[in-house]
Amino acid sequence: MPNTATLQREAAVNVYRSVEQGLKETGAETCGLMFIHCAGHSQPEQQVRTHLEQTGESAFQVWMDGATQAIAVLLPGLTLDEVHYEGLRIKHELQETVPGADPQITLASFPAGERPSKATIQHMAESAKLVDPSEIHIYTLDITADEPERILIVDNDPTVREFLQLRLKMQGYETYEAVDGLAALELIEKITPDLVLTELNLYGIDGLPFIQHIQNLDMEQPPKIVVLTEQRVEQTISQCFRSGVDDYMTKPFSPVELDARIRRCLH
Repeated sequence: MPNTATLQREAAVNVYRSVEQGLKETGAETCGLMFIHCAGHSQPEQQVRTHLEQTGESAFQVWMDGATQAIAVLLPGLTLDEVHYEGLRIKHELQETVPGADPQITLASFPAGERPSKATIQHMAESAKLVDPSEIHIYTLDITADEPERILIVDNDPTVREFLQLRLKMQGYETYEAVDGLAALELIEKITPDLVLTELNLYGIDGLPFIQHIQNLDMEQPPKIVVLTEQRVEQTISQCFRSGVDDYMTKPFSPVELDARIRRCLH
């Protein structure tokens, strides 16, 4: 008999397939898609359905993704502005009716002829769990002529690396990861990242020596360096800036603030 984890994965694949099929069935029509996640709560799927019925969205479809514990909502005919407005209304409704709920929402609207792949739908579902509850994240499939900026994440904590990778991919960056300073130095020479986002407490080579090694690499354009660390000693912070670090943040951190600081370093 399949175990619970296997059944959840199979259910999730079926949800993504159902969403993909639902989008295709809308035909030559703009279509909105939204993923909602309420951390620490059983997901209020029925409240979402009831809200949409009461607001007259008769063509909507709702699914529950057992893997990410996110609710998928298909909204045929809605433009991005209309989907965003509906997201705000759902967020307000859940905050009013579900005690302690602080919904995390990511949404998009796909014009006629542009439909996301199943992998994109899955990424949208996963991204809902990373959205800051104070904001609604607008997911885009914009493809520009410019190559995405490359960010190397250096941290020995796999949970931190996974969170940062998903968060930064949501912002359109190309991401890489390394578990220690030595692996990071090898990668920097291979991929020439635009920015290195690093912890100071690393195996092998860490802290200021690691930063100095980055600065001394034979590169036409050295990467920007943002330190994201548990170290809060004022002397360490001062030494990092004197060594050429572009920004310094301590853990725990605000994802929204990190987004802003990275954008400031790169642009």
